[in-house]
Order: sequence, then C-alpha cells, then structure tokens
Amino acid sequence: MKTNNPYNNRSIIVRSIFDYFNKAPLMGLVEQSVALIRGLLWGGSIYTTQKLFDSLLNYEAQSYRIIMSWFIVVIMILFPQQLLGGLSNYLLSHVSYTNMGKYMVEFQQKIGQIPPEKFEDSVFLDQLNKAKECIEYESLGHFSSICLQVITYYSVFLVAVGIYLFSLSPVLLIVILLGFVPAIWGKFSQRNAFEQLEEKNVRTRRQYDYYKKTLVGTAAYQETRLLGAANYFRKRFVQTLTVMTQNKWYTERNIAVKQMGLDIVSFLGLGLSLYILVIFTLDGQMTIGAFASVFIALTHIFSIIDELLSVYLKNGNKLMVEVANFYRFMDINEPQKEKRVPNLEEGIQLKAVSFSYPHTKRYAVENLSLTVNPGETIAIVGENGSGKSTLVKLMTGLYLPTSGSVEVGGCDTRLVEPTMLFSQISAIFQNYGRYKLTLEENVRISDLNGELNTDQVQKVLQEVDFPQHIRHEQMLSPEFGGIDLSGGLWQRLSIARGLYRHHNLIVLDEPTAAIDPIEEAKLYRMFDKVSQGKTAILVTHRLGSVKLADRIIVMHHGRIDDIGTHSELIAKQGKYAHMWDAQASWYEHGNTIT
Repeated sequence: MKTNNPYNNRSIIVRSIFDYFNKAPLMGLVEQSVALIRGLLWGGSIYTTQKLFDSLLNYEAQSYRIIMSWFIVVIMILFPQQLLGGLSNYLLSHVSYTNMGKYMVEFQQKIGQIPPEKFEDSVFLDQLNKAKECIEYESLGHFSSICLQVITYYSVFLVAVGIYLFSLSPVLLIVILLGFVPAIWGKFSQRNAFEQLEEKNVRTRRQYDYYKKTLVGTAAYQETRLLGAANYFRKRFVQTLTVMTQNKWYTERNIAVKQMGLDIVSFLGLGLSLYILVIFTLDGQMTIGAFASVFIALTHIFSIIDELLSVYLKNGNKLMVEVANFYRFMDINEPQKEKRVPNLEEGIQLKAVSFSYPHTKRYAVENLSLTVNPGETIAIVGENGSGKSTLVKLMTGLYLPTSGSVEVGGCDTRLVEPTMLFSQISAIFQNYGRYKLTLEENVRISDLNGELNTDQVQKVLQEVDFPQHIRHEQMLSPEFGGIDLSGGLWQRLSIARGLYRHHNLIVLDEPTAAIDPIEEAKLYRMFDKVSQGKTAILVTHRLGSVKLADRIIVMHHGRIDDIGTHSELIAKQGKYAHMWDAQASWYEHGNTIT
C-alpha cells in the first residue's frame, strides 16, 4: 500500500495554506478576495474591450449611448484593476511578514524543546541550518501567498479568458494550452534539482557562515588580526563561497538549458495562435473587435503565463524545498513530558548513568552513580576531558542520559518538562552571554518572568563587587552608543545574573576563568555566603576554591575517581592530592579559601 508522503508538493501546499489562514484569517481572506476580484476583472476587461471595439466599428449602426455605455464599463473595470494591484502588493507584504513573525516564534519554541545534546550532532545542525534558511529569507511567509495567488488570481484569470477564447474558437484555446504544457511540466520537474543543490550546499554554508564570523565578527577579530590569520580565513571563506556558487551555477545552468527548449515550444504556440487569429478574422469567423481585443490580450495572456511559470513556479520550486525542510524540522518528534515542578528538598540522584555524544562510541560519562543531598555544596574537579561539564549538564537536565537515570528533586529528567525543571535552577557557565542590553537588563534577563526588583539588582551587583558608578540604564554595547566591559567585569556580571534568578540549585561551571586567584577567592567566599541553605555545584580547574565544598568529586575519564572533603582527599594522597600540590604555588600567602 502506498503511504502518503507528508513532504510532497501537494501536502506541503495544503499544509502551508492551512497555516496561512490559521495565522491571519481576516487579512488572509481580504488578500485572496482582492486577488479573486482582480482575476475576474482581467477576464471581464477582454470581453468588454471587444464590445467597445465592435460598437466603434459599427458606429453608424450603433447609437452613441451604447458606445459610451461600453466605454464607461471598460473604464469601470480598468480603474479598479489599478487600485487593486497596489492593494494586492500591500496585502501580500502585510500578511507574509505578519505570518513570518508567528512562524519565527514557533521556530524558537521548537528549538527550546530540542534536547541540548542534539546541538552536538552535525546531522541535526544541517537540518537546523536548512530550516533557518527558510525563516531568514522569509520563504515561508511568501510561499502560501504564492500558492493562493495561483488559485485565486492566475487560475481565475486564465479560466475566465479560457471560457472567452473557447466561445470564439476552441482550436485557439487548445493551441495556447498545448504550447505551455511542456513549460509547465519543466517547472514542476525542477524540485529534485533544487533539493539536491540544498543537500550539497548545507554543510558548506555552515562553514561559510563560520569563516565570515571570524573575519567580521567582534568575538574573534582581535585575535584573527593579531595572529595574521585574516588572509587564511579569507581564503577559506572564498573557497566555501566558490563551492556554493559553482554548485548553484551547475544546477541553474542545467535547468536553463532544459527550459530553453521548452520555452521555444511556448513561443511557437504564441506564433501559431496569432496565425489562427488572423485566419479566423479574414474568414469572417471572428469580428474585428474580437480580433483587436484578443490580439491585445494575447500578449498579456502569454506574459501572465510566463510570469506564472518563470517567477512563481520557478521560485516556487526553490521555496517548496525550503518550506519542506522547515516542516521536517518542526515535525521532529519530541515526547510529551510531565509538567511537574521538582522539589529540591529531595536532592539529586544519578543511578548508573552513562552518556555519549551523538555519533561517538566513547562515553563522556560512564556508569556513574551519585547522590547530592539538599543544601549540599559539591565541587567537581578533574583534568580537561574528564567529564566534569558533561556531568553537570546531566545533573541539571540539560543533557539526558544515554542509559541510567537522573532524578532532580524527585523528577526523572527524561520525563519532566525542561522548563519546569529549569525553573528551580540557576547557572553561571564559562561561556556566558554578553548581551547588548542595558546593565539592568543584563541582570534581569535571568528571571524575566518575575517582577522587576531594582533593589535586588543592586544587591547582587554589590555582592559581586561590580563598579557602582555604572548606571543601571547604561547600554553595554559600543555598537548601540554604550560602553563595553572588561572580561573580568563581564564575568562578575554573569555571576550577578545567576544570583538574581530565583533558584534552589545553582551551578558554577568555571565562572572565574578571567579573574585572578585573589579575586576568585573573594567571589567564592561571597558565593558560599549567598548559597547557604541551597544546593550548589562548582566545577573548576582551580582547586583553591573547592575547600568551601561539603564534598569534592574527582573525575577521571568519565568516572568518579574519588569523593571526599578536602582534608580526606589530601590524606589519601591520590589524584586530587597530586593536583593540589601542582597548584599549591598559586594559593600561597593566604590567598586560599579557608
């Protein structure tokens, strides 16, 4: 039994039209009503023009009143045509961009439902990039309007004209239709070529975007120029651009060559139609008025059909591919989860947890069991690649275990809605956001659902010793007329952001990398004070800060090497003690946390 493909042309068109009216029912109805009226007016203008010409040619037999009546009718048709043409363009833009905004919200919400570990998967990233292409270039908003315009404007116009031509001569209508059948078939057959082009270019396009950021993005431009790497990245940028351009050129060239032959057939159809028109007029089968009307209209008819084929169907095939990619992304199946708020009084439990990143065989965390008691401060230490950050992401529900289970506050992270889980958690990661917002907004962004508490904003800024002379309304972006902060101040601000958010569990994942050991000690003392009575998890390379922890977890190759207090681990003279001795010189002269 043949199964229905939800991403074939018919399914995509029907789905997009349904979305169109669902998102803009009133304005969508107005837009398509205007298109319908325009199509009918174009068809009516041909008939009324014939009547006007016939009445003028038979002036002696026709009364002046009849001639003027047809003249007024023609004007009453042509005038609304011009007005409705402008209105149609406005409605197309208005509805398309309004719907695009709604699609963008749905797209962002969908991304928010995707498990974070998916973003480590190159196949998923390709799929995401293809969906983004559809959103960023407004393909989705225009596609449904184009499909409906074909139905309500072009089809109505062509049917009305077809009925008129059939009444004059069925042969004339058949010749015109046959002339465009090959061209129509050629346009519909182009979708496969554009799908193959998208598959070829998607990964190269991601590389192209990255190289462009290294050249013009603010994050890397200083290092790129200092190292003299700009030319290297420029060459890589040009290489990826060349590959994409060549792929597009080959595809467009092959399509153009095939289409040229089909267009010749259409041109011959136009010539034959004009020949038939002349013969019928000479034979008296068609009036002079009908000849003049059809002759004038014939060029417009072929122009309309050519526009339909060359613009709408050609672009429609490209849009069809992009829209299908968007719907494929939106249809990624995410299981329904419980809307249950975790109770952090029940702590955190990991039971035989293993985790591997997509398309890798090695476990980043393997067969790990751990219990974190409520109100306990845990420090996680280990060498690079030992699984520290991965473990934290598992403990907070950012990553879901490959096997085993993680329960946060009595909720299995695989079963509970992430937004409910995160409502109790705050975190400061090493790759924190530098938002181009005001100082106050940079703090508040961690808890926008709560009411603005200016006093609390001021309090957390003071707790991290943020300079008081910087006003809350100061824009933190030179790009928007504001100022920039040093790396250390941005790091303090990120910690203030984490403290501002309501939480019963707070995570610090290497948050002090840009701060010297003395400043780090001050911040961790402050953190120890404000996290009293709450569960806290610290991840750090600098062991001088971990003495404040109730327990220290030593990671090695994705497993727990040892657990204990600072004193217990030093006494064991294991991996932790060796790491401590290696860093001891950093914390001399009373700079350790006691």
